[in-house]
Amino acid sequence: MSIRIRKFKTDDFEDVLCIESESFAEHNPFAYMHFYEMHGDMFLVAEYLDFIVGFIVGYRLNENEGRVFSLAVREEFQGRGIGAMLLDSLFKEFYSNLLKYATLEVRANNIKARNLYVKMGFIPCWIEKEYYSDGEDGIIMKMKLSSYKFHDLDLFAEKIEGMSLRDAEDFDE
Repeated sequence: MSIRIRKFKTDDFEDVLCIESESFAEHNPFAYMHFYEMHGDMFLVAEYLDFIVGFIVGYRLNENEGRVFSLAVREEFQGRGIGAMLLDSLFKEFYSNLLKYATLEVRANNIKARNLYVKMGFIPCWIEKEYYSDGEDGIIMKMKLSSYKFHDLDLFAEKIEGMSLRDAEDFDE
């Protein structure tokens, strides 16, 4: 199966909303347009045969940290590595923006997502009691991007080769 990860386009909005409403009990369609307008480089989709099968949205939380706002894959395409591909692509965006850490929250009962995040290098840090509106706890997870093993390193290296030596030294701190 050939999956292509690319930047979100406004034509993808309906498909993203469909996946989002299938995946999450709480959803806000306007949030996605806001993220596209404010953080377009960090709004990515997974495409299979011109069909959107997943998406990820992230943003710069602060000077050093990127936040994964939302990740979802159509149910019939889950378990095929698409979530990992989307995370890998977002991590590259974070890294190329000189962010050092990634963070996210996940529902305590979402074992499948939690396992994916641990596999990708996230560490559970703390529990936010009754984080979600239905009273479910959220688990806050973080990772250090410099310890992540990026896929397609040659392609990624081309993207960041314009980074100055000073920027690279600051990043390793």
